[in-house]
Amino acid sequence: MEATLTLANPAQTDLLIGLMQEFYVHEHLPFDERVARRALDQILRNSAFGMVYLINLADAVIGYVVLTFGFSLEFHGRDAIVDELYVRENYRGRGIGKASLLFIEGICLEQGIKALHLEVDHANTGAQAVYRKAGFRDHDRYLLTKWLEQ
Repeated sequence: MEATLTLANPAQTDLLIGLMQEFYVHEHLPFDERVARRALDQILRNSAFGMVYLINLADAVIGYVVLTFGFSLEFHGRDAIVDELYVRENYRGRGIGKASLLFIEGICLEQGIKALHLEVDHANTGAQAVYRKAGFRDHDRYLLTKWLEQ
């Protein structure tokens, strides 16, 4: 059985918040539900920011993927970032992550996006292997971040 991806909507916010919390625990990221809800609400209500897809297997939601949009001269115009990709642990190793990335790639092509980026933790070698199999390459650069909001 293959996984399918469906575009999420604001009525699924609570489901997505639960999945996000699982993902953030898994990745050892701080999770503030109030902040997460605010950001999630923005993207679910304004497709100019990006899209959120639920990953489904049979009748079960087993993960989600968030695609956000940007623009880059270096990457020849519109680009996008796989901001978050989460597949529940007992469904990993079945090709669902790679299939989800291929689905997102198709969405990007439809949207006229020239480059698709993602971020992965240096220690997460399993995810790196999936991403490399899906065609992503390391640019030997660091992603540096400065928070503008506190």
